[in-house]
Amino acid sequence: MTIYDITDARFRKYGRIVKNVDFSGLVEALNEKTPLPEGVAYEPSVEVLEALPVYQELKDKTYGELDIQIGYCNGHNEMLNAVEYHRSSEINVAATDAILMLGCQQDITDDFTYDTSLMEAFLVPKGTAVEVYGTTLHYAPCGVKGAGFKVGIVLPAGTNYPLEKTHAEGEDKLITAKNKWLIGHAEGGLDAGCHIGLIGKNLNCNE
Repeated sequence: MTIYDITDARFRKYGRIVKNVDFSGLVEALNEKTPLPEGVAYEPSVEVLEALPVYQELKDKTYGELDIQIGYCNGHNEMLNAVEYHRSSEINVAATDAILMLGCQQDITDDFTYDTSLMEAFLVPKGTAVEVYGTTLHYAPCGVKGAGFKVGIVLPAGTNYPLEKTHAEGEDKLITAKNKWLIGHAEGGLDAGCHIGLIGKNLNCNE
């Protein structure tokens, strides 16, 4: 799979590089105070990360004073497995080199399927932060050539927390957590009840 740099023009429809924000303290905290499991671990809100000065800066500048949460997605992964999207942008802060496989919500069909051949992969270098737009399909980051990854995840407060209602019709059936719409691959190992709509290969970023 071709891995593009985030400075490539192909990346512009998916997101942007976040500039003029000092992420050095967050990168240090992610590397020193969060785990690196063999699988993939996601925590939506982590107190030690939200206590950093960058929290207020991101809340004020990047999210227009909306309440936010800072968590992480760490581990070892090289597969696509699923795609998700939110009704909001997501900031990814690479504490290690990491690969993001990305697509466009606009390419989801009327019956909520998506062709994985449309995905593109991008290398986010250590210390870099990117805004992934709300219409961008994404899922867990991947490591580079089998290495582990640590990525800070910034989202509006409450995102990815458990639902309070049942969602079963139309696009609603894709909702698996608050502000999270998910389409899985049959080979992705997702929980029973998740909508399986990815058509084509379960992509491996290292192939």
